[in-house]
Amino acid sequence: MIAPKKINLLPDEVASKIAAGEVVERPASVVRELLDNAIDSGARNIRVEIRGGGRDLIRIIDDGCGIFPEDMPKAFLRHATSKINTADDLWSVRTLGFRGEALYSIAAISRMQLLSRTATSQAGYELAVDGGRLVADGPRGAPPGTIVTVRELFFNLPARLKFLKSAQAEGAHITAQVQGYALAHPGIKFTLINEARLTFQSPGDGDLRSAAMSVYGPEVARALLPVGLEPESELLSDSPAAEEEAYQGDLSNGISEGDVRYAALTGTNPIDVHGYVSPPALSRSNRQAQHFFINGRAVQSRMLTFAVEEAYHTLLMVGRRPICIINVTVDPSLVDVNVHPAKSEVKFRDERAVFSAVQKAVRSALTAHVAAPVYGSRGSEGWALPSGGSSGIEMEFAPSFGGRDQGALGPLQSDLWRAGGSLEHARGDSAEPLPPPPPRNLPPLRVVGQVGSTYIITEGPDGLFLVDQHAAHERVLYEKMGAAMARGDLPVQPLLQPVPLHFSAAQLAELEPVLPLMSELGFDLESFGENTVLVRAVPAVYAESKRDVGRDLIDVLDTVVTGSTPERWREEMAITLACHSAVRAGQTLSLDEMRALVGQLELCEYPRVCAHGRPTMLHLSTTQLEREFGRRA
Repeated sequence: MIAPKKINLLPDEVASKIAAGEVVERPASVVRELLDNAIDSGARNIRVEIRGGGRDLIRIIDDGCGIFPEDMPKAFLRHATSKINTADDLWSVRTLGFRGEALYSIAAISRMQLLSRTATSQAGYELAVDGGRLVADGPRGAPPGTIVTVRELFFNLPARLKFLKSAQAEGAHITAQVQGYALAHPGIKFTLINEARLTFQSPGDGDLRSAAMSVYGPEVARALLPVGLEPESELLSDSPAAEEEAYQGDLSNGISEGDVRYAALTGTNPIDVHGYVSPPALSRSNRQAQHFFINGRAVQSRMLTFAVEEAYHTLLMVGRRPICIINVTVDPSLVDVNVHPAKSEVKFRDERAVFSAVQKAVRSALTAHVAAPVYGSRGSEGWALPSGGSSGIEMEFAPSFGGRDQGALGPLQSDLWRAGGSLEHARGDSAEPLPPPPPRNLPPLRVVGQVGSTYIITEGPDGLFLVDQHAAHERVLYEKMGAAMARGDLPVQPLLQPVPLHFSAAQLAELEPVLPLMSELGFDLESFGENTVLVRAVPAVYAESKRDVGRDLIDVLDTVVTGSTPERWREEMAITLACHSAVRAGQTLSLDEMRALVGQLELCEYPRVCAHGRPTMLHLSTTQLEREFGRRA
């Protein structure tokens, strides 16, 4: 039995170190807090100097408004701030810092000097604090602005010091921190000096793409697609229910349902989304190149991450992550920035509206600008841009030939569509006159031939396009099935003989939730005794693939159930069926069949990637051909 113990108040020294530990996790936390203050001061130039990964030295120099000498001692008191006055101000915070804990917390665990001068002062004023104790103060010459110097971080917290990584690792965290601020505030020039060497510098010209060049390099920055949500942008989904399903997928990723606020996105509470995202051909294996900002504040948000990656669904290969710089601007009263000690997380009053706005803005950018990758090298990391200075053939991006925004899946009309997706039917002439074709999302391509019974060689306005026949047909079938499902007229093919599917009791328990969805996709299923289901009809495109329906359909069901969550089953089933119904690599096609397939691909909403996110084509430009044949330097 545990004996009761007396309750005592902690000494101020212990309490201050605990508070500092909540705010300052590592040297990068110090840089974050001091950069917040520098930006709030109106600085246009901010210089960061570090040594020993920030453990030995962190110095932040800015040209902001400065601090009055009489206010400087107050700056080191807990909860001393110039940015809020009442509790109501917490619900409309318009600055990055506001709690008044930064200087107090940092000074408690370091040796710190603060030198500041306002534009109207004749001289600056300096304070020196050692472990939270004032050790010196007085006037000193200084330029307008503020210089904060932090030495020997965690000198009085040896336990915390043990958890720091190497100087290189901690320096990398600081570099990432400064680069994030450069992307959030492209109008400010940020300079980072690490061990007396220039490590990073942003132009500070107000151009986000210029800031992106300083962070990602010119090749990647030039390939990024602009994102902007206009009020007249169309919905991605065809119904509120479909959009709700996409958002509910986020709940399975860790956001509790109690945190969700449902409300319509209206003109009274506008949400502005702008920034840049990478085309599907340019991706990473992790999320380190993803940056999210709310009213200029860098945040970590699973909801925003999911919204962006949801916009890439079926456009990006599994395991690949897009690059993104997403700025969300909302009324400060609609976002709570006071939910995390380090201010790295926020909570929206209407999370669903923000999710929807970000998803639609990114998807719209992809629809309008995605282009085919130019012939180049491909490594284990997927399609990648060269780091610069390499010889040989390099990865580039073809210019966009225009796009359209006609909803998620527009109707497709061509010989191939009218024949239910069968390439065999493309050989004959249709007796009915064809309706006018919809707008093309690819340039007109002339079929030249086939190589390896897998790739279709086509000629476009600027060189050759190599089309992967399986990936292209998969994209055609996937969009066709989606359009037909939305209209409720998916072509169905009855089977001459019903096909029995036999399951174990355990299999059937897993598959039962999926079976009702099969009718939406054109399957006619009937229970037939214990653990047996009869298949009486299948989608027309699936029937014409001449697959072994019994064996193949069980594989399809297993793939969907084991590879996705229930919220994804409907779409994953359509993707898997499109893949299983498409022509295969190694299948010889006639010239008419190739023309029909390429013509159908030209009319797809997203023709440049298959439903799994693999590229459907590669572009070998005329310029590249001339270089390879020595006709151009």
